[in-house]
Amino acid sequence: MNIHEYQGKDILKRYGVRVQEGIVAETAEEAVEAAKKLTEQTGTGWHVIKAQIHAGGRGKGGGVKLAKNLDQVRELSEQIIGMQLVTKQTGAEGRKVHKVLVAQDVYYPGESETKEYYMSVLLDRTSGKNVIIYTTEGGMDIEEVAEAHPEKIHKEYIDPRVGLQGFQARKIAFNLGVEGEAYKEMVKFVSALYKAYDDTDSAMFEINPVLKTSDNKILAVDAKVNLDDNALYRHKDFAALRDTNEEDPLEVEASESNLNYVKLDGNVGCMVNGAGLAMATMDIIKLSGGEPANFLDVGGGANAQTVEAGFRIILKDPNVKAILINIFGGIVRCDRVANGVVEAYKNIGDIRVPIIVRLQGTNAEEGARIIDESGLKVYSAVLLKDAAQKVKEVLAGQEQQA
Repeated sequence: MNIHEYQGKDILKRYGVRVQEGIVAETAEEAVEAAKKLTEQTGTGWHVIKAQIHAGGRGKGGGVKLAKNLDQVRELSEQIIGMQLVTKQTGAEGRKVHKVLVAQDVYYPGESETKEYYMSVLLDRTSGKNVIIYTTEGGMDIEEVAEAHPEKIHKEYIDPRVGLQGFQARKIAFNLGVEGEAYKEMVKFVSALYKAYDDTDSAMFEINPVLKTSDNKILAVDAKVNLDDNALYRHKDFAALRDTNEEDPLEVEASESNLNYVKLDGNVGCMVNGAGLAMATMDIIKLSGGEPANFLDVGGGANAQTVEAGFRIILKDPNVKAILINIFGGIVRCDRVANGVVEAYKNIGDIRVPIIVRLQGTNAEEGARIIDESGLKVYSAVLLKDAAQKVKEVLAGQEQQA
């Protein structure tokens, strides 16, 4: 589960990580009040107005601006709130900005130069260890750095059984080239960052940039945090951090019905029980000449309600030209699924796309009979190749009609 920058910074602060202070605002008026409050708290005269969306590259897209006075705070907030922000990570459609973070200016003059670094913590599945990835080339796209200067990317692997050791935090600070007071600050920063990642069962913490200020403080200017959905039961308060405005509406609707749904760009909707079978089904759709329009796993307890909910979600995608239902009847009986399909079809009513139902497993023949005798525009299949052929036929027929 992705969360906003300001939410990630709140988590970091709980663990003693120094961050760029900020206050979130949903209107220009709130932004001005936030700026006044920040000035009182931190003494900052300038403020950074940062769009809050679940995507990186906001600055290049025009979502991060520097305000030198309160009038500019109001003006820039009005520009950013409500804009459709397009970055490399949002795609061409972009994301609508609903709120901004009014943050303190931390690039103030001082005795030494400021310096930006990159640092992230995540799980390396190959080694089975957590890894801290870091580089002196902060403030840039890490992908570009890795491609142009792979030698500048450092990795420190941490055994989760023993956690981050002191010598590892010191090694990271040394490799980043910081000295004196900044070295001590960096060691503290790395240790606190790893503890925040580990304690919250997160999938990733990414700080870009980590800033060494002109007075040798080390702080997080940004925070991209992905919380592990599977661990939310251990962190009840994190569920409230979810922002459904940042998610696909169909994926939100699916989650409310306990369905695992991911929208894709194809023309054949698919409904399956089991993630592995779903991946195989998408392959079959590709082999038949179609493109999968979604990943939809209804789980092991498919019934009329879940099937109907799946139908309604798939049919809201205007690109869907056919639907392939592929169910293996292990825990659930195929005849029960078939009855659920027929009942859902009748409840929804006006379904204008052909539906292919492939049932295999317990009571598969009975399920196919129920489908065939329903009188509805539903085609049954037993083998995967039969289902693929049916998909190919209905798509070819639609092309001829067009």
